Amino acid sequence: MDAKKHRFSSSWGFVLSAVGSAVGMANVWGFPAKMGGNGGGAFLLAYLFFILLFGTVGLSAEYAVGRRAHTGTLGSYQMAWASRRKDLGVAGAALGWLPLAGSMCIALGYAVIIAYVLKAFAASAFGFLMTADTAVWFEGFSLHDYSVVPFHVIVVVGTLLTLLLGARSIERTNKVMMPLFFLIFLVLAIRVAFLPGAVEGYKYMFTPRWTDLLNPMVWIWAMGQAFFSLSITGSGMIVYGAYLSPEEDVVSLAKQTALFDTIAALVAALVIIPACFAYGLDVGAGPSLLFVTLPRILQDIPLGRLFAVILYTAMVFAGVSSLQNMFEAVGESLLHRFPKLNRKAMLALLCVICLGIGLNMEPIFKWGPWMDIVSIYIIPIGATLGALSWFWIMKRDELMEEINRGAKRPSGRVWYGLGRYLYVPCAIILCCVALILKVAF
Repeated sequence: MDAKKHRFSSSWGFVLSAVGSAVGMANVWGFPAKMGGNGGGAFLLAYLFFILLFGTVGLSAEYAVGRRAHTGTLGSYQMAWASRRKDLGVAGAALGWLPLAGSMCIALGYAVIIAYVLKAFAASAFGFLMTADTAVWFEGFSLHDYSVVPFHVIVVVGTLLTLLLGARSIERTNKVMMPLFFLIFLVLAIRVAFLPGAVEGYKYMFTPRWTDLLNPMVWIWAMGQAFFSLSITGSGMIVYGAYLSPEEDVVSLAKQTALFDTIAALVAALVIIPACFAYGLDVGAGPSLLFVTLPRILQDIPLGRLFAVILYTAMVFAGVSSLQNMFEAVGESLLHRFPKLNRKAMLALLCVICLGIGLNMEPIFKWGPWMDIVSIYIIPIGATLGALSWFWIMKRDELMEEINRGAKRPSGRVWYGLGRYLYVPCAIILCCVALILKVAF
């Protein structure tokens, strides 16, 4: 294996790649929809609290564990459990298959969503979306026909091709995609600011109703969204950590990732929420925001077709950069577990699996409920398994040694205490609440 291909060349390249993994539908659709449906400014305050906690503790722990193990999910869990007692390594490796399977499940659904976005891009570019009844258009391909299948193939094959050269390939593509994503959404946010009535959207976003903070579900949804947004799954970010050099400060890199991810979420909300207020539309509408509400708004504004093309271009970038991480997490672990398998064969295998299962999801794939299942069930379960492994199974000295390797300001008891006694309980609480809601409803 060429080590240079499997290590990020710079801190900035790593941050952009990690942000690329974190920035996706969780930011573009999930955050505005969850914020719109859970109190606006109150949800934002709760969300920022969890982002600060998870970014500082949870994300940096996943980076550190991956770097110490020099490999992704399966090897990292084995290393963490074996640090406690050598014979526990087998149990850790077996446990690692659960979050890894979660990453693959997320990737299967995510590829379908990006295919929908790519179809919307094509419809915008050719002008069809500017005259269509958006509700009928979206229902037509999401429920009744297979016209999205070619876009699905393009998304899966195209994303896997970007992974051929390992970490350096991921880094190069994200150095282009992520700056363009921020630039495009900034342009859209400026355009939306000139819509009559947009100011009411800003008030809703940044003026919290303090009574909403007494609603426990606001905190639960904010917690789930923070896990989802930062891509803390007990799997995905571990593999990026494995490609870090020993000189890097993982806590600092985690904070930078969280910062840029939060900016991306806020910029997306600055596009969607004020636009919904300007047109009197439901800010908590969910998936239909992307394919029904926003196109309807773009139909009514000058240069709407151009802005539609810009919008869906940014969303394709965000989606592909996240999908890269999911595929890399699964692929790297397969290479680790089956060393005779080469990278090209592994990517081909992932392509067959993703297309074989994903294409059969069309056209009955209910991706809105799937996104809720992902954010409230799959991701918290993976994050909980990881959190318990890092902070309760792995030896404290080994974890702290890796956290402080390359650190400008070493972390100590406070950092570890936050992880063990606040971050881990948050993950467990979210899993328990999700289970209760599942049983109750």
